[in-house]
Amino acid sequence: MTPAFSDGDMLAAVDLGSNSFHMVVARYTMGQLRILDRLRETVRLGEGLDGKGGLRADVRQRALACLSRFGERIRDIPPTRVRALATNAVRQLSAPQAFLVPAEDALGHAIEVISGREEARLIYLGVAHAQPPKPGQRRLVIDIGGGSTEFIIGRGFDTLERESLQVGCISSTRRFFPNGRLSRKRWREALTEVSAEFQQFATAYRMLGWHEALGASGTAKAIGEICAAMKLTKGAVLAPALPAVRDRLLQAPHIDEIDLPGLSDDRRPIIAGGLLVLEAAFASLGLDRMAVSKAAMREGVLYDMLGRGSGDDPRETSIRNMIQRYGIDDAQAERVEQTAVRLFDQVARDWQLGGDDLLMLGWAARLHELGLTIAHSGYHLHGAYVIEHSDIAGFSRQEQQFMAAMVRSHRRKIAKTAFDALPDRLLASARRLSLLLRVAVVLNRARETQPIPQLEAFAEGDTLVLKLDPRWLDSRPLLRADLESETGDLGALGLQLRLA
Repeated sequence: MTPAFSDGDMLAAVDLGSNSFHMVVARYTMGQLRILDRLRETVRLGEGLDGKGGLRADVRQRALACLSRFGERIRDIPPTRVRALATNAVRQLSAPQAFLVPAEDALGHAIEVISGREEARLIYLGVAHAQPPKPGQRRLVIDIGGGSTEFIIGRGFDTLERESLQVGCISSTRRFFPNGRLSRKRWREALTEVSAEFQQFATAYRMLGWHEALGASGTAKAIGEICAAMKLTKGAVLAPALPAVRDRLLQAPHIDEIDLPGLSDDRRPIIAGGLLVLEAAFASLGLDRMAVSKAAMREGVLYDMLGRGSGDDPRETSIRNMIQRYGIDDAQAERVEQTAVRLFDQVARDWQLGGDDLLMLGWAARLHELGLTIAHSGYHLHGAYVIEHSDIAGFSRQEQQFMAAMVRSHRRKIAKTAFDALPDRLLASARRLSLLLRVAVVLNRARETQPIPQLEAFAEGDTLVLKLDPRWLDSRPLLRADLESETGDLGALGLQLRLA
């Protein structure tokens, strides 16, 4: 749980992009964020992907060295005030923990992996705060990253549509110009392929419409600077300017020989893929003009942290939406949640559970019957799958996997693989919370409206000891049988339940 902010509090956002790693450090002052420091290093993490889910050793080391330097700057900021997010390149790894564990050690803070659509939400949030939109008007934001490109239509500070495609400046340069050679024929073929990928959402976007378009991040800024240096625009990107930039770029037979005014040496190896994606976006979406934003995902992460600390947590809205969408029995969900929280409050200190754990337990309790909308048989498995694989606004992949593991384990036999997706730092709390949820579900199996009269719990090492009113329990033989079947070793949880 992100605590409320006080004047003078420091916070930081770290963005592990496929091209560059960014970090922004800010101070919370009088309800506003004041940027104190910005760090950026070109890491090219996406360049190290081997196509089989592996990461080249030299690129891995480059990333860890960068994170170590970032970590030095934020060493004294509390963990609750730092969010580090990994995007497309880490999403592509077959064994992300092999990279994330040493990466977290280097940074000194946890690193969360987010989905493309969550990345899109945070990008829009950053742009909207940096350049507030006009009331009631819709805005299109395009962010061409190293490995993916996000397209968002939003109004105010809320997104209406979010898409993420696996085309970016690094990935597209590697895909379409693998040997570095450039030609008009290859460009036309690549433009056709990329444009075809846009068709899955372009019609819906154009029907919804927008009043202005903004480009976020390095590629948009670089192309805007090139347009200005070529005296084609004053910094925005205009549809007539793109063919001129492309023709100038294609005068070079090889990527290493690209000569574009205003283009940095750092950006030259990947500008072809970025320009290609932007040209396809302009054509597919019918764009005439795109301004360049001063903000990107990292600023969005800071404002998202402020929202979590002020009680305006987007995750809470997402949970409410899921309860409504899947027709979950709200009254039963609330009963289970209240029981789970009663148990949590009594064992939190002994089991070293904190505020974030309480949030996760409450959300899992409210969603534990989600799978019933699919089928009663194995509904805990159906629910876990939906939670893990849905795009849920506000949640990282680890958070969704955490909730999914709890939902999967709340009934029936607990699979040995239930917690495999979680990093080691989350395993102990995930297993302990799963037991609390499991007990809460059993205690509310009859769906009685009256609260449980006596519910005492305490922890003895890895054992949860439960004490109930004997007369109340004796009048419920089915419940007693259920609880007795849960006592003893709970297998994959590595915990035990005992009735006092």
